This record gives sequence, structure tokens and C-alpha cells, in this order.
Amino acid sequence: MDLSKIKTLIDFVGRSNVTELAVTEKDVTVRIFRTDKPGSEPASGSGNSHAPGAGDAEIAMQAGSFLVKAPVFGILHRSPAPEQAPFVRLGDAVVEGQTLFVIEAMKVFNTIAAPRAGRIARISEIDGGEVETGDVLAEIV
Repeated sequence: MDLSKIKTLIDFVGRSNVTELAVTEKDVTVRIFRTDKPGSEPASGSGNSHAPGAGDAEIAMQAGSFLVKAPVFGILHRSPAPEQAPFVRLGDAVVEGQTLFVIEAMKVFNTIAAPRAGRIARISEIDGGEVETGDVLAEIV
């Protein structure tokens, strides 16, 4: 993905109400997300690098990353049962086919498995709450 496309995406997120945008081209995924409320100053010394002119939009790129999305609407469960450890945590290494989540829809429990091996770079904070079809649940790099 060329720099002009990335700058256009950053400008779009900075001017709109969009809080997160992920675009994949070939084997590169560009994630742009709003880290501050519009009109607020970014926190200094946060360690986040902002692109020139990006304002409150931050860019994160992971070559070869894969977004795990909810295939159905339902209640997301991060662990096999209440009071048990989650299936996976941020930073965990996973193997293809490993259970990541369970989505409960109409009393049917749908297992969400890792589509490939890698490391969990991002994971949903939702546990016991509703997710919509297409919501990003995790990112594997």
C-alpha cells in the first residue's frame, strides 16, 4: 500500500466519526484508529507514534495479520465457563484450530477457532456481551 493511500485513510478517520478502520491490500493490513476524543490533546510520552498531520488518528501496520471476525450475532464468551480462565489472552501464541471464543446464539454455542497459527495481537474486551456479525474479535499476527 502506498503512502498516499495511507495518508488519505488517516485524513478520513481524523475528519469523521469513525473510530477504527482496517484495510488489507495484498499481505499488508493497515489499521487506523482514534485514540483520543475529537478536540482533545494527545497524551504526551505515551509511546504512540502519530503520522504527520494525523491529528488524533493513529496508524498501526502488521504485515500478514489476520482479523478474526464474529460469524454470527450472539453473546461472546472468552472462557469455557464463568470463573474459568479465558481460552486465550493478548500476546498468547495460538495454533490453527485452537478455540479462541464461543458465541452463544439462540442457545447454540458456536466455537470460534484460530484460522491460522500466530500470536494474539488484539483481542476483544467483550465477555458475556453481545457481538454483531462481522465484529472484530481478535487479530492474529
